[in-house]
Amino acid sequence: MRWLGIDHGDGRIGLSISDELACLAHPYQTLQSDARVLPEIGRIVERERIGGIVIGLPKNMDGTLGQSAAKAKVFGDELARAIPAAKIIFWDERLTTVEAQRALQTAGKSTKQSKKIIDQVAAQILLQSYLDSLQWSA
Repeated sequence: MRWLGIDHGDGRIGLSISDELACLAHPYQTLQSDARVLPEIGRIVERERIGGIVIGLPKNMDGTLGQSAAKAKVFGDELARAIPAAKIIFWDERLTTVEAQRALQTAGKSTKQSKKIIDQVAAQILLQSYLDSLQWSA
């Protein structure tokens, strides 16, 4: 089963996608967070034969849920209504953007170059973390 990873933000939404074996996550696309995003994700789910969606849950460093986590939950609920066939999972995304910035700097990307793909890379890190947890639980 293929998985879609989502790094939800107020302005942009980063997407990543897994391979068919659900072993590796790859950056996929960045969408604008607007009224067209749910139908667009629905088209991606159908086109890529996605069976599950992992949405980043931005917890505070002490593990509590704040305003950003509440927004991610609302988005997940809307997505579940729009795409009832896909399994929706919320996954702790603490520090994924920091890790994505570090990875892009290590790869030699400038801040300007990174801006275009940082959300996708954060979604990739989030999804890979989830996929890795499936391997350990198997």
